[in-house]
Amino acid sequence: MRLTPECGSVHTHSVLCDGKGTLAEMAAAAYQAGVRHFGASGHSHTEIPHDAGNVLPADLSDYRSQLLALRDAYAGRMEILLGIEQDSQSSQPVPDWTDYWIGSVHNLYDPRTGKHHCVDWDREKLSACRDELFGGDMLALTEGYYRDVAAMAERKPVILGHIDLVTKLNRGNALFDEEAPRYRAAALEALHHADPDKTLLEINTGAISRGCRDTPYPAAFLLREWRAMGGQVILTADAHSPETVIFGYRQAAALARAAGYRESVLLTGRGWEPCPL
Repeated sequence: MRLTPECGSVHTHSVLCDGKGTLAEMAAAAYQAGVRHFGASGHSHTEIPHDAGNVLPADLSDYRSQLLALRDAYAGRMEILLGIEQDSQSSQPVPDWTDYWIGSVHNLYDPRTGKHHCVDWDREKLSACRDELFGGDMLALTEGYYRDVAAMAERKPVILGHIDLVTKLNRGNALFDEEAPRYRAAALEALHHADPDKTLLEINTGAISRGCRDTPYPAAFLLREWRAMGGQVILTADAHSPETVIFGYRQAAALARAAGYRESVLLTGRGWEPCPL
């Protein structure tokens, strides 16, 4: 059987963090969409005030038990994978019972004030981060963001999450020039800290479904460099609602092909499997 991109959806969120569907509703939507390898990747717990209600609770036992029940319910029909999206500012380690984990940077920390700044919430908060933490220099903010991405990449996550998330609120270069040499140098440096033998780079359509971007993460220059490094990609929807479990996969596949890829990776309980584009 020829594998298709629609066979897997492993970057998903539920009402247990900041999603709009229960785990059961997300899994059911995935199955109806043709997904045969579904992964839940709730946001790891943090103590950051603005994360309250948007991340998993400190006690993950209910999250795990619900996923194990879904695994039993879909046995022989759809594989259920237990995952987590580990935030760079989470003090909790990745649980040892996960099948995979996504490593992501959503917040930058100011050691002088003890305050966390979210890079993808809204432009007001991002501008406050720029002004308070980086003296009004937006390119310096992007460099600080990519330093944290580099540190996360060195931890060898199974999937490196939306590597250029810092561009989410930058439609039309509203805040900085994405062609700027300083910006591109910082992004490429972070990418070079990832291990292409251990980590998949995701092509993530989540910001398109939420109306923030017109194209998937990451930018084409990062995809081309990752391919030159021998790295592989995985298509993800970063789904926060049942109707978006495979949102934009054709667009993501087209971006991958334009960067020279002929296949993506399907994440399964048996490991990485090729998925023709």
